[in-house]
Amino acid sequence: MGFTIGGIRDMRSGTRRRVRSMESTAVAEYTCLWGWDVVPGARATRGGDGGRTCSCGTADCPSPGAHPLDFARELPAGATLEEVTAAWARTPGAAVLLPVGRSFDLLDVPEPAGRSALPRLERMGLPLGPVAATPTGRALFFVAPGAAADLPGLLYRMGWDDAALDLASRGPGDHLTAPPSDFAGLGPMRWLRPPTLDTAGRPPQARLLLGTLAYVCHRAVPTG
Repeated sequence: MGFTIGGIRDMRSGTRRRVRSMESTAVAEYTCLWGWDVVPGARATRGGDGGRTCSCGTADCPSPGAHPLDFARELPAGATLEEVTAAWARTPGAAVLLPVGRSFDLLDVPEPAGRSALPRLERMGLPLGPVAATPTGRALFFVAPGAAADLPGLLYRMGWDDAALDLASRGPGDHLTAPPSDFAGLGPMRWLRPPTLDTAGRPPQARLLLGTLAYVCHRAVPTG
């Protein structure tokens, strides 16, 4: 694509180095390297009473710090570092959100189950995409678009439709808060398996991972 991650971080205009925020550098990696659309998102702060205040300014915001900013412009895949820097300067401190349902859908499982599934999937030689972790203890597996709509049918065909599973999907209309951004004032997002040039644009079909994810989620459900 013309440059590397290191190249993004070291680009200069003439001989003058520009200082760029961690967020704008991450956004440039997401748009230029991984080929994902990015949306500036709201931030949340936590008060002494444990409540959260959203930067959108809505007093009773239903999703504090976990939604796109209404006035912000979406950055399409392929946006350059210069375009990202200029756009993020208009929304300083914005969270980095990735629209779900375009380049990828997500399978959402408890983080312990996700960590247990990863070596199993690798031993079986199955393709894996990026995997993100939330500060609330969830693991989010990137899979090919369409998984959210297909999940009930896939679980039915695999015989998991009647099982008690802490397994869900996210699709069109959802947004992923991407590392290194803070999620809803609860802490930073992390990568359990970071994106690579080989996996970012070609996440696996959900059916390839679902059997293993369903199995580890089922084992994690308390009995009795």
